[in-house]
Amino acid sequence: MELKKRKVALTGGGTVGHVMLNKLMIPCLINRGIEPIYIGSKKGIEKEIIGATSIKYYNISSGKLRRYFSMENLKDVTRVAKGIGDARKILKKEKVEFVFSKGGFVSVPVVLAARSLGIPVYIHESDITPGLANKIAVKFATQIFVTFKKTLDYLPQNKTEYLGPVIRDELARGYDDIGYELTGFTPEKPVMIVMGGSLGAKSINNFIRKNLDVLTNEWQIIHLCGRGNYIEGLDNSNYKQFEFVKKELPHLMKISKIAVGRSGSNAIYEFLLNEKPMILIPLPKGQSRGDQVENAEYFKEKGYAEVIDEEGLGIDTFQEAVNRIRDDEDEILARMKQFDAGFRPKDLVDMLVDKEVD
Repeated sequence: MELKKRKVALTGGGTVGHVMLNKLMIPCLINRGIEPIYIGSKKGIEKEIIGATSIKYYNISSGKLRRYFSMENLKDVTRVAKGIGDARKILKKEKVEFVFSKGGFVSVPVVLAARSLGIPVYIHESDITPGLANKIAVKFATQIFVTFKKTLDYLPQNKTEYLGPVIRDELARGYDDIGYELTGFTPEKPVMIVMGGSLGAKSINNFIRKNLDVLTNEWQIIHLCGRGNYIEGLDNSNYKQFEFVKKELPHLMKISKIAVGRSGSNAIYEFLLNEKPMILIPLPKGQSRGDQVENAEYFKEKGYAEVIDEEGLGIDTFQEAVNRIRDDEDEILARMKQFDAGFRPKDLVDMLVDKEVD
């Protein structure tokens, strides 16, 4: 008699940050003999990322959740209600043991559907304060895991656990010689890595390129500019563009002395775990709910980063931030070395799977 295959459902979408932990958990689940399925939106970035794996991907209807009044909210209530129905059918059909959610609009119908079916729900929140989707979802969660200790202040104490950041061991396996080969750089001049996220950051990209002559007087610059943002003719002996990197990242990180970028929690914790002092230029509140501003200020308070508001980004403010990092480099690195929290995707999978067996 064939044993029934154990299954779990992963959900989350809208941004790379709402998908990457799920993606990292997929091989860990498969290695435990468990089949992961994914429930996401029809057009979100999660479909592209998870589509590159071999697991089942289900589309559901989902609406955008807004903190302000809009007539679109009425339509989205209908979309969410349909999404709950879609998710219920999928969860019943697949007979999953539990749902793991990373947040984003698409996760809400899945969490509500799971709760209605009595399926345990585990949620992971990456930012200091929960996003609107997770604020709704935590009411129905079996347990919530958080990246920042400060987040414990905003969530139910009886079912929230601090895990710290995701540890990606492969990022610590970089080699200097490969990094220099990939870039054409030399060890004689310090390297700065600039990361704008998978889609790039227009203001950061423009700033780097506008001030390339000044910056490359002192630095060799690795610029991860985002898909579709590569500009022909700019590469020179002190500047190397990449639209997007995967296996190259550990080697590029290894040769870098300073990191520059937005302040999504995944990226800044990777800088911290790899002991890269950082200059953070958070996405402004007018373009987000303010989570990146909170993340950046928290890292500044901890002494890991300098922060520049996007509207104040200029060559003078940037060089002042660089100089402060240079002056305090030994102290910054000492603080970074003291940070010892974090978890590996396998650890989380083992904990969840074994919890369900118990």
